[in-house]
Amino acid sequence: MARRVVVTGGTGFIGRALVGRLAERGYDVVVLSRNPARVPEIFGGKARGGPWDGASAGRWLSYADGAYAVVNLAGDNIAEGRWSAAKKERILRSRLEAGAAVLEAVTGAASRPAVVVQGSAVGYYGSRGEELLDELSAKGEGFLSDVCSSWERSTAGVEGLGARRVVIRTAPVLGARGGFLDRVVPMFRRYLGGVVGGGSAWMPWIDLEDEAAAIVFLMEREDLAGAFNLSSPNPARSRDFYRTLARVLRRPAALRIPAFALRALLGEVADGLILAGERVVPRRLLDAGFRFGNPELEAALRRYF
Repeated sequence: MARRVVVTGGTGFIGRALVGRLAERGYDVVVLSRNPARVPEIFGGKARGGPWDGASAGRWLSYADGAYAVVNLAGDNIAEGRWSAAKKERILRSRLEAGAAVLEAVTGAASRPAVVVQGSAVGYYGSRGEELLDELSAKGEGFLSDVCSSWERSTAGVEGLGARRVVIRTAPVLGARGGFLDRVVPMFRRYLGGVVGGGSAWMPWIDLEDEAAAIVFLMEREDLAGAFNLSSPNPARSRDFYRTLARVLRRPAALRIPAFALRALLGEVADGLILAGERVVPRRLLDAGFRFGNPELEAALRRYF
């Protein structure tokens, strides 16, 4: 019988790539959804759906019972809309409720999952300028850092129940249909792209296939636990990232988009997501022997455009 993996947030950008890879490796994949009947259609029969309200484990506890792993990627989209007080509350509450549901499911399972993979982001470190950031670096400051820290802690209780726990601090993910590039590429295609802010801030990134591969790698390696940065070993300066993207798209990057304009347009999102500088490296992932398939920015971009 195939080992079962339960995924929250499985219909999202990262989740879809992960589910595909898990299916290729022969896992019985259960994607939790408010509309579980649609899951087999979404994934072409490679996954089945489990019912979930986004906040509790009651309706999917039977799927966690006897599962090999639970991968928790669920959470409100941080890049969608301005960060009003209500939006901030949704961002945090959605993650805490999902984490609490995972803990509830592991607690209630007669045969508990061996491993829980807990989502997080490089926003944990906050904007740190030139400081080289690995998994031993301290938590940063700001809204996103606080959210990531709380998100990570939401499933910490599974460790006391005997489950191995891996925390994945993910950089902005590059792929063709969704994620970070889905918001940036259209601007370049309309000849409205350019370098944002001063251009010197560090931008961590990871290719979508490497993201999915790294999650499976960490899930399967029984000797690995704790926090891991899921980011390319080659972070780029902001100006180099956008100029490389422009070259791949055969568009200019002549515009200079000043920080004040971004702040006026996007509010706190500008500083939290776009202007922040995080020189993140995946030290623990490399030390564990993971090999990136697409570690160079231009080559990674050319796979999609």
